[in-house]
Amino acid sequence: MHIADLTRRWRGGKDGFEAAVSEVPLESASTRYTGVIYRIAESSMLGTYIDFPGHIRETDNGVDAGNFPVRELYRAPASVIRLDRDHGPVSGAELEAAFGGKVHTPVLVINALGARDETELPFRIVYLDHSALDWIIACGVRYLISDVYESQALHGVFLKLFQAGVTTICCPANLAALHCGEVKITCLFLPLAGVTQIPCRLIAEQEE
Repeated sequence: MHIADLTRRWRGGKDGFEAAVSEVPLESASTRYTGVIYRIAESSMLGTYIDFPGHIRETDNGVDAGNFPVRELYRAPASVIRLDRDHGPVSGAELEAAFGGKVHTPVLVINALGARDETELPFRIVYLDHSALDWIIACGVRYLISDVYESQALHGVFLKLFQAGVTTICCPANLAALHCGEVKITCLFLPLAGVTQIPCRLIAEQEE
């Protein structure tokens, strides 16, 4: 079994996270040492992050990082669709043709950009059109991991997915490392009550 880390690395400083470090001296009759403690401030869109439907107020279904059942995204079966696009909309027909039929797993991974990172292309130049969203929803997908989502025109990708109860994982990295048609996905994050968008660690298991 091969493990692929699909997590985009966090950056420190501007647009990343800030860590204030404090040191606490600890000592007893038998030992003495200094503990290092961090107070971390970060954006909920830092690195790879998960969006529950409640990320949009109008589609909030009550699921958040605190009450999400961890088994849902622990070694969950995921279908992988690979494309190699550098512009334009991705359609449902294109997804079905690339996969060779309908998807029947709870998780879908779309690697639309091939080996490219989304930062190498103009902002949202590749995106999922409404037929792609209809196809994903009709397949019964509950969790979508993709390197493309919305268009520059903001045509409502997340609104439509969230209305259908589809949770999204955004800004994954290293999707081109997935060579199998089906993998197992694990997504881990802090169980913070009331938070509906949060950075996560995203791992895929696939056969060698």
